Amino acid sequence: MSLVYLLPLLLHLLHPFATVSAIGVNYGTVGNNLPSPKTVAQLLQSTLIDKVKIYDTNPQILQAFSNSGIDIIVAVENSHVANISAAKSAANDWFSARIAPFIPATSIVAIAVGNEYLATGDDNMDPNALVQAMQNLHEVLLSRGLDRKIKISTPHSMAVLAASFPPSAATFAATLMPTMTTILTFLADTGSPFMVNAYPYFAYRDNPSTIPLEYALLGNSSGVHDPKGYVYTNMLDAQIDAIRSAIASIGFEGQSIRIIVSESGWPSKGEPGETAASPENAKTYNSRLITKAQSNKGTPMKPNEKIDIFLFALFNENKKQGGSSERNFGLFNGDGSKVYDVDLRCEFCSGSKMEFGFGPDSKIVQRGPSVWCVAKPHADEKLVQSVLDFCCGPGGVDCREVYENGACFGPNKVHAHASYAMNAYYQMHGRNYWNCDFKGSGLVTFSDPSYGTCKYSQQ
Repeated sequence: MSLVYLLPLLLHLLHPFATVSAIGVNYGTVGNNLPSPKTVAQLLQSTLIDKVKIYDTNPQILQAFSNSGIDIIVAVENSHVANISAAKSAANDWFSARIAPFIPATSIVAIAVGNEYLATGDDNMDPNALVQAMQNLHEVLLSRGLDRKIKISTPHSMAVLAASFPPSAATFAATLMPTMTTILTFLADTGSPFMVNAYPYFAYRDNPSTIPLEYALLGNSSGVHDPKGYVYTNMLDAQIDAIRSAIASIGFEGQSIRIIVSESGWPSKGEPGETAASPENAKTYNSRLITKAQSNKGTPMKPNEKIDIFLFALFNENKKQGGSSERNFGLFNGDGSKVYDVDLRCEFCSGSKMEFGFGPDSKIVQRGPSVWCVAKPHADEKLVQSVLDFCCGPGGVDCREVYENGACFGPNKVHAHASYAMNAYYQMHGRNYWNCDFKGSGLVTFSDPSYGTCKYSQQ
């Protein structure tokens, strides 16, 4: 099989939103008392968190997460959308300065253009600029051959809906219909997800007399019935399906547009009137949210379609504007202490029984046990050669060690050389199982394949 035919297959296998039983987290930095990005990156590797979403392109964070095995979603701040929309050259300059220096070592899988851009109420934020900025950045990715690895989307608030109940009847706000149609067309064409920030907390806070607390807290409520026959035991499922219905209402029902919950959480503290904002409720909601993310279950409308979820947030951010609750969505305080105890231990990570935290006594461990990727001994030699060509070419692996006079040149066999290159690629991209598939020619092993002076890399 030639590289021409193998490359699209490999890129398909490297789809950044492949199904994994883990959870993402939003890592905001609007505080003056937070741990260093390096500390955060190192400690998250011992948890079940395998995806992190940030709100800018902070170079310290991007550097800190290099070779960490954790996927990153970066963002274009709302204030920069207009500039990037002005011309493809502006988008290319932004990408060259903000993203290019950190890839592929840092696994950037998506760019979130703006945040709740269409619901800001700011007349200076032109919806057309949002769409154009997304298109310009996608053109940049296309020109660099990165459009399959890095997806472009934009996170929406639930305010883009005219109404969210009943879920089966939800539609987008009439004023946003043209923009949403264009955005959804873009997402469908590029295989990108629809991102929504969904907060049952705010719905409950504003309607405590009509919404049961247990329903908002993702509990096993007695159920809310939709006229189409769906039964909802928690509000988050209803919110997701409301978005799903709105997407279908403008003609995208048959399109495979995945929904990602780009933010969801519960505050541990609020203003005097926010009685539901407590450590107990926050622990309950976020524990159940983590369980939901790991369950591989969908919603009543699509029970078999797993929803990726990004918990909000990693830290309380003491410099955020707004009410007290806005500053108290974190799992951790700025000094590294836990706001409440939520189990983030990873069953398959080394050191998984340790007490996880960001305090001075926290341990730093690497993600997972030592594991390598090698070529299957009986894999077709032509396929293995194509994999070797890919890894040492478009895959970005430094293959000098398998060239003549390199430490891994002998034995001069294609399977041996491919094993070295496949492992380097596997380690570089986070040791996800799909990074060692290579159309069935790869094999994950717990035995170090290093020999003599030939050393196989590991995280």
